[in-house]
Amino acid sequence: MKLAKLGLAGIIVAGLTTNSYGADSLVDAFKNGKTKGELRAWYFDRQVENAPASSAGIFSTAVILNYVTDKFYGFSLGGTLEAMYAPEASSGAKDVYKSDMYGSGAVLSEAYLGYDIGKTAVKAGRQYISTPLVSGSGTRIVKESFQGATITNKDLPGTTITGGYIDKFQGRTGYAMGDNVGDAADFGDRAIIYGISGSTTYGFDGAYTIAVINKSISNLTLTGQYLNVGAVTVGTKKSDIHVYFSDANYILPMDGYKLEFGLNFRGSQTDAPLHTTIKYDGTYTAGKIAVSELAGFGASFAAAITSRDDAIIAGMGNGAQTVTATLIRAGGASMTANTASYLCNMTYDFSKIGIAGLKALLQYGWTSQDRVGSAATSSDYTSYAGGLDYDVPLLKGLTLSVQYETQENKTTKYATSTKTSIDTDELRFRASFKF
Repeated sequence: MKLAKLGLAGIIVAGLTTNSYGADSLVDAFKNGKTKGELRAWYFDRQVENAPASSAGIFSTAVILNYVTDKFYGFSLGGTLEAMYAPEASSGAKDVYKSDMYGSGAVLSEAYLGYDIGKTAVKAGRQYISTPLVSGSGTRIVKESFQGATITNKDLPGTTITGGYIDKFQGRTGYAMGDNVGDAADFGDRAIIYGISGSTTYGFDGAYTIAVINKSISNLTLTGQYLNVGAVTVGTKKSDIHVYFSDANYILPMDGYKLEFGLNFRGSQTDAPLHTTIKYDGTYTAGKIAVSELAGFGASFAAAITSRDDAIIAGMGNGAQTVTATLIRAGGASMTANTASYLCNMTYDFSKIGIAGLKALLQYGWTSQDRVGSAATSSDYTSYAGGLDYDVPLLKGLTLSVQYETQENKTTKYATSTKTSIDTDELRFRASFKF
């Protein structure tokens, strides 16, 4: 213990007494800081068959400003402000998109103190986190964020170790965090527990995680992560949730293209009393094969199966997704118990035929759920999706994007031996200018 304390003291003293990189003074650290920003104008439209109350379109705008100081004795400060506004939103749009797109106001999504020494980086405060089990989604007008502390170390050859503690979460809108409809997003001791819900937040009392990425073997990436979310409150029940993740990905370079092979295994467990009322003690096993950089083309196929009796929790934040998640409707259907899920992707980079900045995606995904125990229903989903992304060459920083997905949900009701089908069509258009 004494040696550990002396070692930590030595690191701190070394950081405060040497400044081999970065600004020469605190004033210079602020002067030499970097600023960047983004303007967004996004339109989303959702149409659900025979469900007018769930169908609406919304136009949302945002301004995002980021500033990070230069390093001073290894220390830096950073912050990101996100301001959102949804002009002329209809009453229907306000209700349909209250959890993810509708709101007006601003939130300081990042406000952190960073410290780098050697191959170790520490960040404390509000920050974006992107790991397999803890990940804030950026697919809505405001990006999800976390408050806590993270530390990343790369001293071991080919290995990155990341640890983190989280005590607060910032959702997409104020309503998602338990506030009023129309409020801007803010931080609170509530979080998305993806798998239980994709839009409702649940109270929690601290979360910690550790992740390891190893690339010691050429072309092979091994990833493992564990997450514990403390005292998650669902209704009147409260207990810890444990989530684990492992992944092996191998890229085989060929003559003019690359082959990729992947294996993925993840699962979750809930302590008492939650596990007596919700069934999320399941596993998800997946495999993937892909080809890329083949004259601009790419293609992949992924297949997965969940455990027979229990669904899984994917992690904290809507960014924690499965490998069979679809473009817009995401991975919720692939995480239910006793479900097989599949996803086919095809991509093309049009720069290969002289259209710089234009990329396309086509996607087909489906899930098939068998009956779970004495459950009265089961659901199958079929999705067709496509997207275009265009980095406009004539105006550097401007990106135009359009996405569309149609999904059919077939539900079997065993009590009456009847089947119902509901189609959901979603269109998303994004115009973003980064500066």
